[in-house]
Amino acid sequence: MQKIKQGDDVVVRTGKDKGKSGRVAKILKNNKVLVEGINQAKKSQKPNPNAGVSGGIVVKDMPIDISNIGLYNPATKKADRVGFRFLDNGKKVRFFKSTNEVVDV
Repeated sequence: MQKIKQGDDVVVRTGKDKGKSGRVAKILKNNKVLVEGINQAKKSQKPNPNAGVSGGIVVKDMPIDISNIGLYNPATKKADRVGFRFLDNGKKVRFFKSTNEVVDV
């Protein structure tokens, strides 16, 4: 089980986008994640008329290291650390370390 999952709301802790928040779009294999609207770069794109893609400069979300983001805690309204715990029925869940609230039930 991972501490950050696809679809989680996260806050950037370090880097040029520090303090910004977004939603995790994809988790990559090399401990990096794509967050919507975070770590954007402008890339040149060649036109491809067969696929209906026009050329030009495209703004693209770039991967950010998973250690530079934290899961958003709605109770404290800021990034929080995440731990794991087992419920009484044996299910493994994530919880916020500051408030001991379960993230996903």
